[in-house]
Amino acid sequence: MSDEARPPRTAVVIPAAGRGVRLGPGAPKALRALNGTPMLIHAVRAMAASRAVSLVVVVAPSDGAAEVKNLLDAHALPERTDYLVVPGGDTRQESVRLGLDALPEGITTVLVHDAARPLVPVDTVDAVIEAVRDGAVAVVPALPVADTVKEVEPAEKPGDPEQVVATPVRARLRAVQTPQGFDHDTLVNAHATIALTGEGATDDAGMVERLGAPVVVVPGHEEAFKVTRPLDLVLAEAVLARRRANDGF
Repeated sequence: MSDEARPPRTAVVIPAAGRGVRLGPGAPKALRALNGTPMLIHAVRAMAASRAVSLVVVVAPSDGAAEVKNLLDAHALPERTDYLVVPGGDTRQESVRLGLDALPEGITTVLVHDAARPLVPVDTVDAVIEAVRDGAVAVVPALPVADTVKEVEPAEKPGDPEQVVATPVRARLRAVQTPQGFDHDTLVNAHATIALTGEGATDDAGMVERLGAPVVVVPGHEEAFKVTRPLDLVLAEAVLARRRANDGF
């Protein structure tokens, strides 16, 4: 079958191998309970809610792949979607690459989604997929920045005042969310080309940018926020409570 005749297939890679130190000690962030269900399960369900998604690959801590597999098996997930768990690496970038390596032949669109964004609406997921299928090689959902942002010179010693060096024009700034969407071959090429340095890339679209390929933005959603600190858990619980009241979610 030629590439033109091959039906588009979308897979999602969820890197969930991090420890989530900013939420404090305990279980890895992705396994923290949100309304009694691990955040990771909420994130997987959010991706599988899109009818365009045929496979979700969860990249687990290298010593916890079996635990995560059991977790997925224990929760009700949409049956039309396949699920796969693979062990991750030391950095997010390495974990995403391992997730890409696990994808079967025929995947044309790849989404990369943060496990710590458990409440992204399906309309946002679909908008990212549609933009890739319409020809974009890299797509990020994003929101306008509400706060004025200052660029500063970092202090030499903790606690010292920091000098402001610039104030970017707020109208040109966007806060980027996930899932980020990619043409499969473009993302694979980015991971093969951009060297693993330091902590690795925290933003896959940034890797594609470094290749010189265009990245486009689609509207994000306020409920696609990242659960990073304890207060975010409170906000996420409130969103879920509102959904239950409004939609019987």
